[in-house]
Amino acid sequence: MTLKIRKLVSYIEDVRIEGGKEAAKPVTTVLLAAVVKNPWAGRGFVEDLQPEIKAIASDLGALMVERLCALIGGADKIEAYGKAAVVGGAGEIEHASALIHTLRFGNHYREAVNAKSYLSFTNKRGGQNTSIQVPMMHKDDEGARSHYITGEFAISDAPLDDEIVIVLGAADGGRVHPRIGNRYLDLEAIAAEKAAQG
Repeated sequence: MTLKIRKLVSYIEDVRIEGGKEAAKPVTTVLLAAVVKNPWAGRGFVEDLQPEIKAIASDLGALMVERLCALIGGADKIEAYGKAAVVGGAGEIEHASALIHTLRFGNHYREAVNAKSYLSFTNKRGGQNTSIQVPMMHKDDEGARSHYITGEFAISDAPLDDEIVIVLGAADGGRVHPRIGNRYLDLEAIAAEKAAQG
């Protein structure tokens, strides 16, 4: 089984103004998608997905991480990261999950950016031009709500029924005007409120 990529698609946005207020520093979000042939499509129910995972997930992860880092200007610029997968109509959600929820794929990204947090994700079924959401979080601190950011785009001709769209997302900052604090402040405030109640 070899990796069959029909095309790579990238989406880049720079947020400069939010809420009518100019950003102190624009935030760049990059999404990179690989439209790949679903190796399980048309084969009925496949009990063991591991042979195909072992054959293609690592090569896919390595290729995508290299391209994504180049698009954003280097791995050292990435603060927030995430992943997503959309399987076409002839596949299962499990097929989408199989290629992104394996260390053979994800470790390429974690190691490139020296991350501590897990990769947030979505995986779903969809057709051509389906909305693809890539939730991201801070690569080193899952409690940093400033970096809870979602990239969204669509590919007009993907996924076809026998394809999977695999996506990696990266941002060089969080939301441009974060004002909701982090989860640690909430924990402290809730603990103080409970203590005051007795």
